[in-house]
Amino acid sequence: MYMAYGWPQVIPLEQGLCPSSQKHIIYFKVINRLFLVVSPTHLELWSSSQHKVRLGKYKRNAESLEREGENLQAVWRPDTKLIAILTSSFFLHIFKVQFSDKRIQIGGKQPSGLFLANVSLLLSEQVPFADKDLTVSNFVSDNKHLLLGLSNGSLYSISWKGEFYGAFELDPCSRDSSDASVSPHSLGNGVASGMAPTDSVSNHNITRKTAIVQLELCLLMRLLFVLYSDGQLVSCSISKKGLKQVEYIKAEKKLGSGDAVCISVASDQQILAVGTRRGVVKLYDLAESASLIRTVSLCDWGYSVDDTGPVSCIAWTPDYSAFAVGWKLRGLTVWSVSGCRLMSTIRQIGLSSVSSPKVKPNQDRKYEPLMNGTSLMQWDEYGYRLYVIEEGSLERVIAFSFGKCCLSRGVSGMTYVCQVIYGEDRLLVVQSEDTDELKFLHLNLPVSYISQNWPVQHVAASKDGMHLAVAGLHGLILYDIRLKKWRVFGDITQEQKIQCKGLLWLGKIVVVCNYIDSSNTEAGESRNSDFRFISLISEELGFMWYELLFYPRYHLDQSSLLCRKPLLAKPMVMDVYQDHILVTYRPFDVHIFHVRLLGELTPSSTPDLQLSTVRELSIMTAKSHPAAMRFIPEQRELASNNHISSSDSMDIEPARCLILRTNGELSLLDLDDGRERELTDSVELFWVTCGQSEEKTSLIEEVSWLDYGHRGMQVWYPSPGADPFMQEDFLQLDPELEFDREAYPLGLLPNAGVVVCVSQRMSFSACTEFPCFEPSSQAQTILHCLLRHLLQRDKKEEALRLAQLSAEKPHFSHCLEWLLFTVFDAEISRQNANKNQISVPKHAGNRSLLEKTCDLIRNFSEYFDVVVSVARKTDGRHWADLFSAAGRSTE
Repeated sequence: MYMAYGWPQVIPLEQGLCPSSQKHIIYFKVINRLFLVVSPTHLELWSSSQHKVRLGKYKRNAESLEREGENLQAVWRPDTKLIAILTSSFFLHIFKVQFSDKRIQIGGKQPSGLFLANVSLLLSEQVPFADKDLTVSNFVSDNKHLLLGLSNGSLYSISWKGEFYGAFELDPCSRDSSDASVSPHSLGNGVASGMAPTDSVSNHNITRKTAIVQLELCLLMRLLFVLYSDGQLVSCSISKKGLKQVEYIKAEKKLGSGDAVCISVASDQQILAVGTRRGVVKLYDLAESASLIRTVSLCDWGYSVDDTGPVSCIAWTPDYSAFAVGWKLRGLTVWSVSGCRLMSTIRQIGLSSVSSPKVKPNQDRKYEPLMNGTSLMQWDEYGYRLYVIEEGSLERVIAFSFGKCCLSRGVSGMTYVCQVIYGEDRLLVVQSEDTDELKFLHLNLPVSYISQNWPVQHVAASKDGMHLAVAGLHGLILYDIRLKKWRVFGDITQEQKIQCKGLLWLGKIVVVCNYIDSSNTEAGESRNSDFRFISLISEELGFMWYELLFYPRYHLDQSSLLCRKPLLAKPMVMDVYQDHILVTYRPFDVHIFHVRLLGELTPSSTPDLQLSTVRELSIMTAKSHPAAMRFIPEQRELASNNHISSSDSMDIEPARCLILRTNGELSLLDLDDGRERELTDSVELFWVTCGQSEEKTSLIEEVSWLDYGHRGMQVWYPSPGADPFMQEDFLQLDPELEFDREAYPLGLLPNAGVVVCVSQRMSFSACTEFPCFEPSSQAQTILHCLLRHLLQRDKKEEALRLAQLSAEKPHFSHCLEWLLFTVFDAEISRQNANKNQISVPKHAGNRSLLEKTCDLIRNFSEYFDVVVSVARKTDGRHWADLFSAAGRSTE
């Protein structure tokens, strides 16, 4: 999840030595804390790290521009050492980037780590095109070769050494004659969308006269996408050696509906985003025969293609969980994969605006960013900045700041009780002192830490949400929310030896996954014999390895280190529950450790922490890699049925865990026998709720877990059968747990029975050019859904207890009204559907859900008001059914 905050930053660009006939930047790319800007007459190399500094530039003189033409297309080699530029007269310029020893001094005592760059011209050769009237597409490249699309429909291959291999035509290869079907869960902003034709490519699909306007290369998937000027899109397979063997580039499938104007690939999720002339973005699942997943657009917000123009560019976040869309005529928007609108520069129209207030027509676009459209954009490597170039602008780059919350993913623990959005140098913590009003606590990290360890890379909250662990490039820092105090390493040399790749909380202990380079190891310092053995072997072979470090939260120092556990490889995902730690390695090896603490965990004592391996699983599967795994503890009801006391349950090893894969598939893994059961798909995040809250007032203890995706939120309960986790017995409810498509769920408040969501707001000021982006938190109650679920499962006593716990909560009467209305509405729909069918006599003992709901609400003083309010909202023809269930006295 990504959310914009603060005012956009403006990075000024220099002007060339000569005026240009082109009024736009031709190339923009961010790689390894650097970004490259190529204009028609010069190029600039900038730092994209904490300090935005111009490191180098190259300006062409008037003679060069007149003889060889202005810069037309460019590409930066992935290793950042070379830059290739094609001019309008088809001269190929190859530049070399070298960093000098001259360090840039930013300010302060510590050096900045930035060095000036020297950009020099290595080669200038005219490309021997057979036709001089050609137009060209963008470049794509690997570290050896470049590829260029031509207006005659052919591709042209060049090496980074300046060798011209000539033009070649795509070789059609019809491997699959059947059309790929649309995915059954295709949605357009949550609404069903049409079929997405995908045909195999034959000779008549590609003609030499159709110009290639864009190439998109995905080396990970070994695919090349070719976009033609008529909107046709073709996917091509390439050799495992990349672009070297052009004879192996085969046209495979024709994608889309013939109106594509730009494309972008999310390689990890295997999703293709296609921008269209109609201003709509379509998402295709490349793992499922390129079936259409869903479409996103601004139509539901009152904007058509006449307002925004066609899509001009699409940029995925580094973790591929969201993507930014820029339009030719106006603005940009950031969407989650599930279709939630996370951020938009375009002001929302209408009186019920959430994103921004209604303003007078003549002021509507006065302070709106990118009001002339979006030309190019790139995320930085961490996802904290979105760099954007406005259409027709040569003067500046606009940088939007983003905070993110990687829920349920990766190697850092999370708690649903504490919701944290973290930016490059700060934290935004949702505080819920009163459930009526949620607010953000804005925490800037201490300058002494973040200036040397920028940016923030991992954040983990303790189970009670009162302590935060934050790790930057090196070391880590702790924050006590109650005391409002930071705790840091006292010895900076110890801090710099830690490269945190993951964080977990184990009670009052913070667990750090540390990455160690064998060149920076002091094996003799370790008290662990396994660690010394692995470190010696790794040093001998030149390997790098990982370890778990256990620090008490009261002291960050080597002298207080409780345990050091070497790991076999880089962890893919980690999780913790009570005294068990789960570590998963690639391809899918699961190790579970048991933690035993001997002695008291106090500054005055010297406790001993012992780690033992209790389970190892090696699972063979062809599925995508796990993005997150969470233990599923025994629930109170299941534990009591098995005669397990609460004290004994603390020592029970979790026997199951949930797996969320990178493709959004959610499944349940049995840790005893390694069996995996698929539950659902298209999931972005999930929360395990059972066994997580230590407080008796938790309103969601009955729930096993919740997940969120394009369907909204799904609630999962344990089944009453012999197998408490049989897939077919799971109850997935509820259709009305859908959120505003601008509200993204961050977590839960179990004692209030609400979901905490975040959405974007913009505040405007006459003294600033751009608005300030402000994340806004809101609470959405799910109490009515939980009550109805319990009644559906015939758990009347549990429903009454839950309602009594909630009676003093805000909006309790509204929840009761919503409960009765949804149940009554469903009853009316059921009666209408069955009115032509023969009625079945109803047994006296089988009470309807409507009657059960009225029986529940009758226990509270709000009963009569609730019934009357629901009656006013429904057709009078159905009142008899309502009053029959509610009792004649309510009339």
